[in-house]
Amino acid sequence: MELPVINHEDYFAKIGDDHKFPINKFGELANYLLEKKIINQFHKPYPCSVKTLKGAHSQTYINNIINKSLDQNGVKKIGFPLVDSVVKRSLVATGGTVLASKLALEYRIACNTAGGSHHANFDEGAGYCVFNDVAVAANYLLNKGLVKKILIVDLDVHQGNGNSDIFENNKNVFTFSMHSKSNYPAKKSKSDLDIELEDNTEDQKYIETLKDSIQLLNKQKFDFVFYIAGVDVHFNDRLGKLKLSDDGIKKREEIVIGNFFSKKIPICGVLGGGYNKNFDKLVELHSILHETCAKYI
Repeated sequence: MELPVINHEDYFAKIGDDHKFPINKFGELANYLLEKKIINQFHKPYPCSVKTLKGAHSQTYINNIINKSLDQNGVKKIGFPLVDSVVKRSLVATGGTVLASKLALEYRIACNTAGGSHHANFDEGAGYCVFNDVAVAANYLLNKGLVKKILIVDLDVHQGNGNSDIFENNKNVFTFSMHSKSNYPAKKSKSDLDIELEDNTEDQKYIETLKDSIQLLNKQKFDFVFYIAGVDVHFNDRLGKLKLSDDGIKKREEIVIGNFFSKKIPICGVLGGGYNKNFDKLVELHSILHETCAKYI
């Protein structure tokens, strides 16, 4: 048996060759995972249904995205052109995280090769995030009665403000975000547990802080974990303000995955952000999540 990993060719969207979001990384990551024999095949998702999307987003917002009728300010806030391929990508990537969550329940661990769109809120998108895939998948599991208490571990360099807003009054979802204090978004939301890191934080301080946070989380009882494994914490990231090394990210993944897997809590890993100045390095860094998870199958 191998790690269940989700991928789809529609994770790519036509946003323009000069766009600063590295949209090609999703396809290249899939190729890398196959070439390195981390996995041998992918599970292919369906586009997320409107019914499932409504677990985390308003009908009006969903309609505005699908019909490409969102106002100019809303499109600007997202940061992507609202074209057919972006709409399709957003639906399929969200469906990918829903599928990964269901497979994680079956196999105890599974990963998407996209996802982690944690800035999207109930009625708007932001920061390259159209639909909040983790929030959609979390509510899907809860509404189906498949789980009772979910933990979202968000280690992207940017705070997961969309998740903290969506689940602000939901006692069945605990949001944990460890992020750069001075980075986007300028106005932070309130997660159940926020850990703010100073600029230029390096491996030792980061790992020590993470271990302390995990110990706090271990005092509670969860029956499912979503892990947003952003690699924009890397020292060479264009949009990050932290200074983790390759080894620091590897250690981070071992701590998170190892902790919850050892407690027999199903884990769904999603990509999160990454804007490394070196594209090949970016793909390699994203693959650490999948390579680490594959060790536990």
